[in-house]
Amino acid sequence: MTAIARFGITQFIRWLLLVSVAMAGTTLRAGPPEQDSKSVPVLQKEGSAAPDDVEFRIGIPGWISGLSGDFGVRGVVADTDISFGDLLNTLDMMAAGSIYARYHRWEFSADGLYLKVSDSAPLRGILFGNARVSLKDAFSEQFLGYRLINCNNAVLSVFAGARYNYESGDFRLLSARRLVSGRSVSGSVDWVDPVVGASGRIHLWKPLSFWTKADLGGFGAASDLTWQVQGGLELRINSWLYSNVGWRYLKNDYDSDGFTNKTELNGPYIETGFSF
Repeated sequence: MTAIARFGITQFIRWLLLVSVAMAGTTLRAGPPEQDSKSVPVLQKEGSAAPDDVEFRIGIPGWISGLSGDFGVRGVVADTDISFGDLLNTLDMMAAGSIYARYHRWEFSADGLYLKVSDSAPLRGILFGNARVSLKDAFSEQFLGYRLINCNNAVLSVFAGARYNYESGDFRLLSARRLVSGRSVSGSVDWVDPVVGASGRIHLWKPLSFWTKADLGGFGAASDLTWQVQGGLELRINSWLYSNVGWRYLKNDYDSDGFTNKTELNGPYIETGFSF
């Protein structure tokens, strides 16, 4: 009797195992075979797999930046205040560009901006009340980065590099009542700041992602301290065309040999480019 019971229990366990395996197989194969075989790998790839090993971008940014703060040449310092809404009225010339390249987790990025504006601005001191000022402000930054997180849905990178800065000013001095004939001050200076920072991107929905970037620089090497933050949304129009819309802020703090650049560049940021 005991032997029969044991035999029956053994057969029952085997039967349960066979039914479980059959049901599991049925669950895995539920739906059309073609649909499951395609959908499961796509979800796995999108969620955890790394992107392509090589990526290259060329962007055409448009930074509608206001300019405010102290800007000085040869000891003459003007208090500039041009909002991004007034930029078109004072803008003489603007040029910008960006490139990005990645191989596996290593990244290289570079971008730059050239801005020339003309406006009237009050001066420090008691001799002159204000001046007609023509300002040229430019920078070019290059970074080498490494991705700590590198997948289709999220990216986190750290980077280090340098920012080259150029400042030029032409001050046509005015007294409190009239133009001082023939009196002007002009000059230019350039310097390089070390910079470190981090950037990231999170995929939100279909072609839409959120991106952000922040950095610190200067550290007394040239500027006392500079910092920059930017962020916004990226729209993937197709596999090779993208567009970024957001905001960008850059704070300068340079004062040396009679030249001063303690200005803020602040305003909406738009970039359209090609991705390969």
